[in-house]
Amino acid sequence: METSVVVRGSPSTLARMEQPKGVDWTVIILTCQYKDSVHVFQRELEVRQKWEQIPPGTLLLAVEDPETRVGSGGATLNALLVAAEHLSARAGFTVVTSDVLHSARILILHMGRDFPFDDCGRAFTCLPVEKPQAPVEAVVCNLDCLLDIMSHRLGPGSPPGVWVCSTDMLLSVPPNPGISWDNFRGARVIALPGSTAYARNHGVYLTDSQGFVLDIYYQGTEAEIQRCARPDGRVPLVSGVTFFSVETAEHLLATHVSPPLDACTYMGLDSGARPVQLSLFFDILLCMARNVNRENFLVGQPPEMGQGDSDVAGYLQAARAELWRELRDQPLTMAYVPDGSYSYMTSSASEFLCSLTFPGAPRARVVHSQVEELQLLGAGSSVVSCLLEGPVQLGAGSVLQHCHLQGPVHIGPGCLVSGLDTAQCEALRGLELHDLVLQGHHVQLHGAPGRVFTLVGRLDSWERQGTGTYLNMSWSEFFQKTGVRDWDLWDPDTPPAERCLLSARLFPVLHPSRVLGPQDLLWMLHPQEDGGKALRAWRACWRLSWEQLQPCLDRAATLASRRDLFFRQALRKVKHVLEARQDLSLRPLIRAAVREGCPGPLLATLDHVAAGAGDPGVAARALACVADVLGCMAEGQGGLRSGPAANPGWMRPFSYLECGDLAGGVHALAQERDKWLSRPALLVRAARHYEGAGQILIRQAVLSARQFVSTEPAEQPAPGQWVVAECPARVDFSGGWSDTPPLAYELGGAVLGLAVRVDGRRPIGARARRIPEPELWLAVGPRQDKMALKIVCWSLDDLQDYCQPHAPGALLKATFICAGIVHVGSKLSLREQLLHAFGGGFELHTWSELPHGSGLGTSSILAGAALAALQRAAGRVVGTEALIHAVLHLEQVLTTGGGWQDQVGGLMPGIKVGRSRAQLPLKVEVEEITVPEGFVQKLSDHLLLVYTGKTRLARNLLQDVLRSWYARLPAVVQNAHSLVQHTEECAKAFRQGSLPLLGQCLTSYWEQKKLMAPGCEPLAVRRMMDVLAPHVHGQSLAGAGGGGFLYLLTKEPRQKEALEAVLAKTEGLGNYSVHLVEVDTQGLSLQLLGGETST
Repeated sequence: METSVVVRGSPSTLARMEQPKGVDWTVIILTCQYKDSVHVFQRELEVRQKWEQIPPGTLLLAVEDPETRVGSGGATLNALLVAAEHLSARAGFTVVTSDVLHSARILILHMGRDFPFDDCGRAFTCLPVEKPQAPVEAVVCNLDCLLDIMSHRLGPGSPPGVWVCSTDMLLSVPPNPGISWDNFRGARVIALPGSTAYARNHGVYLTDSQGFVLDIYYQGTEAEIQRCARPDGRVPLVSGVTFFSVETAEHLLATHVSPPLDACTYMGLDSGARPVQLSLFFDILLCMARNVNRENFLVGQPPEMGQGDSDVAGYLQAARAELWRELRDQPLTMAYVPDGSYSYMTSSASEFLCSLTFPGAPRARVVHSQVEELQLLGAGSSVVSCLLEGPVQLGAGSVLQHCHLQGPVHIGPGCLVSGLDTAQCEALRGLELHDLVLQGHHVQLHGAPGRVFTLVGRLDSWERQGTGTYLNMSWSEFFQKTGVRDWDLWDPDTPPAERCLLSARLFPVLHPSRVLGPQDLLWMLHPQEDGGKALRAWRACWRLSWEQLQPCLDRAATLASRRDLFFRQALRKVKHVLEARQDLSLRPLIRAAVREGCPGPLLATLDHVAAGAGDPGVAARALACVADVLGCMAEGQGGLRSGPAANPGWMRPFSYLECGDLAGGVHALAQERDKWLSRPALLVRAARHYEGAGQILIRQAVLSARQFVSTEPAEQPAPGQWVVAECPARVDFSGGWSDTPPLAYELGGAVLGLAVRVDGRRPIGARARRIPEPELWLAVGPRQDKMALKIVCWSLDDLQDYCQPHAPGALLKATFICAGIVHVGSKLSLREQLLHAFGGGFELHTWSELPHGSGLGTSSILAGAALAALQRAAGRVVGTEALIHAVLHLEQVLTTGGGWQDQVGGLMPGIKVGRSRAQLPLKVEVEEITVPEGFVQKLSDHLLLVYTGKTRLARNLLQDVLRSWYARLPAVVQNAHSLVQHTEECAKAFRQGSLPLLGQCLTSYWEQKKLMAPGCEPLAVRRMMDVLAPHVHGQSLAGAGGGGFLYLLTKEPRQKEALEAVLAKTEGLGNYSVHLVEVDTQGLSLQLLGGETST
């Protein structure tokens, strides 16, 4: 499975993120420059903790920088102080103590400066990435990718200490970067490779052969960069990630009380200190580099200092002197990750688009979006968290984010469009945008919320230096084209050097008489068309520059609107996935809706899908999803999901479903559901009833198999003459679970089974005869000559519990109903029905010599035997194929559910594959497998059964499997497909007559069963299998597992005594027994006592 995280450029690398066990962080701190954003970003951290992305016990802190320009070093020192202060208070101290750092694992994430392409900064820039394994579905931001890298790639293995990570870059790190922490002390920088050309505008590390950092160059000379080059020609880039050991972190923390470094922290500023700007890399870390001398270090200036800051040079020198004194003796090493990649998120729109698109890819990347006309999306483009209705055309290499658009809309190549909704679509009609960045922003203007739109060119520069452009043309060309004048944009006293895009008052924020929209800027693309009307309207607006706009941005409203749009597209996704029968799991989306506190719209959508479904499979899956929502709302409280579902309050909705009124049933279910939402115990019970409603729909789908049940008239046996049916048991060799409804008709099933005799006997049977009394005499026992339970039914009331599987004689009662001998809904009494049709009643006995819960298909085979004997006693003959479908019908009437593999395995002789297609009506077809001559005997010599002494409880296993299937958990879907495919491979092994190959099949099959139903392998059984492993080609528990019989394919023939001796030497196996088994070549046999045997 691909595990790359986030890098530039290719679909194979901008792919999936996995979550192995990660670092258990003590504290995660996110630093941000705006005070009013602290609560917004604090909530974002808490949301990620709810999503299980951050450990539940981690202390989360969003911390404002003490000043907007304290630099990365000042922000780090302040964050470290805040972390130490919180941990000190938590530990009961009344003062800050560095002792709390000794066992702490701290992660500091720096938000950095404003970003022209995302109002929430580079950290919250959304990427075209999906996390299919994540427990909660959500849009993936750069912050999420960096958290994943720090928690699961760079962090594991490191000692306690402080990790510091910028969020202004896109990183890729392989799953195991191979960083050694043996004998580590000091600080460590993480370096990723880059080209020498890229390094000219970035920082690079110079190291010695042992990895100690000698120097750090920023925008170094060609000679300096070459000095850093590795043997492959690439250089180790300053990549924004650093680790401080506890010792080094203590030294750094100690500086917070020393002027002028105290001014980097909120404590110093609160005490009146003058702010100081520090760089993490070129102040704090540089003083630890071995080749740097004190004199040069003190007079140097970090690249973060602007040109006009020379008056603070002396103040900075004092700060550097303090750093030198405290940190100089700490070693600084570099860990180089040659397979990683680093890309700084610059303010170049071209570079930003390049990092989010996929040049050369054959199609668009669509993530967390619903697009009606996918074919209109250009190759290599990307769409993230959007709803696109109708014809929305997107050019190659363009990016759409957080938009709800209704076509026709045409966005050409080279564009970034974000934050637009349907209200702005009219402004885009008839335009084709090229090489433009169009964004909608949420703002607060004097306390009032509003929307503002900005438009710039892809090639425009956000730098203050240089001549500058707007809409990809020079200012002079722009003025000439639009009629805008420089005094519209800048005050007359603004120096020419400061007249740039950042300071130009271009963007309308308020119009005197109407709501603003993109049209208030888009007119500039074609200004000559309206005789200056748009220019006059633009001039009439209150306008702000990009710089003036930044403090007005409402980040809380931005994130709230993104979340709202995400859930709007998510509801469309739910509807589409269900109606199109896609094998996509909705469980992560369900968790997202519940944890964000908005399950209501999701429940309404699921109700709508279920009520309108023309297919019982779609409706049943929608109801299963409702059960999942309710279970998720219970948050793990309120009891087990599996349990009874027959509360009287739910009987009215169930009755609608039983009558085929799907819409009425779904509506009644929703009405009842509203009464059960107040606490976890009620939610769990409601979830069980929704699963019960789904079972009704499954039952109706399976009952479609009735059309393949037919009987032929035959001479009726004389009254009192017994008809005896005897059957072998069955052993499943491959494909089990794929025959279970709804898998049998949604996926399509294929099971390879063997009919077998146990200890030379056919252990399952039934016998029936007519009796003169108009009654039903029923008996159940362990052997034909030993009946333990006897029941007499005199009236229809005695049959009413036929659908309660645990009621005495329920299987036999259901047999009479499914055979059409008794009609429980008839106005005629039982006596009248029997006398009218048959002139008397019936006696029916069933027996099984196998223990309860054997896993050998007893109950279904018993149902087949009972049906065959009873129909024959009534003067009818049922073919075996019809009988297979009749048992499916009977088990639905009995409400036990269950698939078709048991009756195929035990009613049909020998070795065969049963198959059902992914369609309704449900029809089972059986193919006999031809094996080499003598192989059946050879197989019998090598097969053994071991009764484990454990009774399996398949009911709960079945409920768990159906729940996982309806949730379309990826592992379960993949495993279900493998089961079917594996059956065909197993059939080949039988045709070849290869015992070793069949052993491999059995071993694989058992692994597949365990994947399908975790918990089906008790510890005692595992111990038994381990002991037997050296003696067998392969082994598996029969049926669903959990107990019952273990079947073995031994390496040597006739191994019963040998294996009994092996097991006897093993302690703690319980009450087991070993049994001979042989392939049965007869299948179901019917015999009229005193007459001929019919097979």
